[in-house]
Amino acid sequence: MTTCIALLRGINVSGQKAIRMAGLQASLSALGLADVRTYLQSGNVVFRAEKADAGRLAAAIRARIAQDFGHEVAVLVMTAVQLDQIANANPLWPKDGGDEKLFYCTFLFEPVAASRFKVLQLPAAEGEQALLAGNVVLLHCPHGYGKTKLNNNYFERALGVAATTRNWRTVLALQALCNGN
Repeated sequence: MTTCIALLRGINVSGQKAIRMAGLQASLSALGLADVRTYLQSGNVVFRAEKADAGRLAAAIRARIAQDFGHEVAVLVMTAVQLDQIANANPLWPKDGGDEKLFYCTFLFEPVAASRFKVLQLPAAEGEQALLAGNVVLLHCPHGYGKTKLNNNYFERALGVAATTRNWRTVLALQALCNGN
């Protein structure tokens, strides 16, 4: 079995698309996913699956959420190996650590050409950085995510793809959950 992560976009935000994590765990377990665990209330799920077909898993999870909770939710699935690659190779994260609340990953639901990202006129404030690494935009927001214009909505509009953003603390916590911690 393969350990996977599902990132759900926009649940439990300001009372919208409310889903209790215990209910979500039960719902996804009923799909045949094993060892379903959640992190926080914002749609972070770690599970084991017989086949790691990200597209099929995302579609099945999306359909199950619609059936069980009545919400249309965008779902991104990746393997623990893919998450490890992101977490272990972030060039913006200081080698001696840093404030996890100032680093972010915007996960893109579709591939974007590096050339397309490169030509963006990023509305970055002083000290802010954004790099495209595969299907993830790595961000350093030294003034805080609440103040940056390099937010999830910006990247969705500028790149024309759905996205969901997690802070670095969440990325590291999901990595730890995948590794049994």
